[in-house]
Amino acid sequence: MITRNNIGCLLLLLPLALMGCGSSTTIKPFSSDGCSLFSDGTLEDRTLWCQCCFEHDIAYWRGGTEAERKAADEVLRNCILERTGKPAFAEFMYKGVRFGGAAIFPTWYRWGYGWAYGRENRPLTIEEKRAVQEELNEYYKKEGSGYCEE
Repeated sequence: MITRNNIGCLLLLLPLALMGCGSSTTIKPFSSDGCSLFSDGTLEDRTLWCQCCFEHDIAYWRGGTEAERKAADEVLRNCILERTGKPAFAEFMYKGVRFGGAAIFPTWYRWGYGWAYGRENRPLTIEEKRAVQEELNEYYKKEGSGYCEE
């Protein structure tokens, strides 16, 4: 039963609930760990496909639509194939990120990990794209060429 007391409580909680629903231009600073939960290369060349993963991390940190995620995963697969010449290995990596990188998982490597958890698969606004570029510029100022240092 809805009472005057319940309505008052709902009105107090409504602004808090809406805070997580809007678009925010606040993105966390970019970070990369290379190939999350996987090696960055072989014993002979420890960074053989690291750059592929680093660029994939940029896309995942940035986030966006499901179509953008699929495209980023395909770029990763193609990059690994180019670096290793091993189609089965590239496909293994592709399937791993397709399964484990979804935005619904509360992990540090999920799709859109630069944004607060719960953003899901939405296109970035102009303001968000600007924030992404500013953060990437800051990262490169501090880190040089990036995590893999090729």
